[in-house]
Amino acid sequence: MDNTFSLLIKPASFECNLACRYCFYLQKEKYFPEENRMTDETLKRMISAYLNINMPIYQMCWQGGEPTVMGLDFYKKSIKYIKKYGQGKQVSLALQTNGTLLTDEWGKFLRKYNFLVGISVDGPEYLHDLHRKNRGGTGSHADVMRGLNILRANGVEHNILTLMTTANINKAEEIYKYNRDELKSNHHQYIECVEFDDDGNLRDYCVSGEQWGKFLCELFDAWYPDRYQVSIRLFDSILFRLVEHKANVCVMSPSCHQYLLVENNGDIFPCDFFMLPEHKLGNVHDVNGFMNAWTGQEMKEFAQRKKEYNKACAECEYLKFCHGCCQKNRSKNGVNPAALSNLCSGWKIFYEYTLDKFKELAKEVEQRRKDEMLRLQLEQMRNSAGGGFGKNAPCPCGSGKKYKQCCGK
Repeated sequence: MDNTFSLLIKPASFECNLACRYCFYLQKEKYFPEENRMTDETLKRMISAYLNINMPIYQMCWQGGEPTVMGLDFYKKSIKYIKKYGQGKQVSLALQTNGTLLTDEWGKFLRKYNFLVGISVDGPEYLHDLHRKNRGGTGSHADVMRGLNILRANGVEHNILTLMTTANINKAEEIYKYNRDELKSNHHQYIECVEFDDDGNLRDYCVSGEQWGKFLCELFDAWYPDRYQVSIRLFDSILFRLVEHKANVCVMSPSCHQYLLVENNGDIFPCDFFMLPEHKLGNVHDVNGFMNAWTGQEMKEFAQRKKEYNKACAECEYLKFCHGCCQKNRSKNGVNPAALSNLCSGWKIFYEYTLDKFKELAKEVEQRRKDEMLRLQLEQMRNSAGGGFGKNAPCPCGSGKKYKQCCGK
């Protein structure tokens, strides 16, 4: 098991200033009835213990609930501890937020320390406000736009995260163009909403496999003319899988071991969708808490459970792109890993429609890499040759042509 991992941190756990109807994390309040905010002691211990592990790069993403309810001073302390314990180390920072509590001071801070910010927007106001309401029942879109403008004004790198529910799943082109044109974003994430009730039935605001597949096909068609300007995380990950022959996101990995979740009290879990007592791996205050959690038997068993997919998956031509899909999409709390993903039919619709074009794009990426490598080699050879080649000399690229008829054109 790779010993490089990132942290997903919930400093305020379930706490949020909004009350989005579909939020699965608000239900976690029952696990923290008395206190749900991270103390300075736990913050310091978490950062020092994580940065003490030998890794090439460290990644910390703050999420919720709503992480900004902790206040800016909390994050200033985190920077202080990162500087103290991470001298000479490469630390990447991210924040996932609803954007409603951002101020200009927040914007300057996020820019200064190079945070990548994900901001949740579920489409135009009439769609966004259907589910994303504040505690008083009022839509949050206007406040989110104010926060987004603060990020833009301060030059904070950010992307738009859109959760797809029954409310917006049939609006692929409209939402894509809204994110691109109105929100002026070239970096998008589109996430499926799949949640089960206590009886194992899909909740009424969640999408079916067929809806998901149709949405992705329509999204692909809207995006394809912009494929060199707009980044959609899922599409980027498919290209990465085709070019690098490995996964860079959970859903495409054969096992679940890319990050650890840290709750407000320091408890460690394998995934935020599985923040349940039975999946607790340890605590940051434990001796070697992180490495014991990451390499322990409980984590190994959880990671490998993804491979216990349905028998039909083994015969599927698209297996390498989903490996049975996320465990949480198969059954409530992942209790039946052998169940077909609720999105299975949708993934098949999508890949059948788009995979040939993705393969063409992958070839383009590979060719661009070769061309760039050749350009760098030629530049190095020119420098070694004193600044150039004879026009009638053989081209150093090995084509057999004269330089003037090949790379020297």
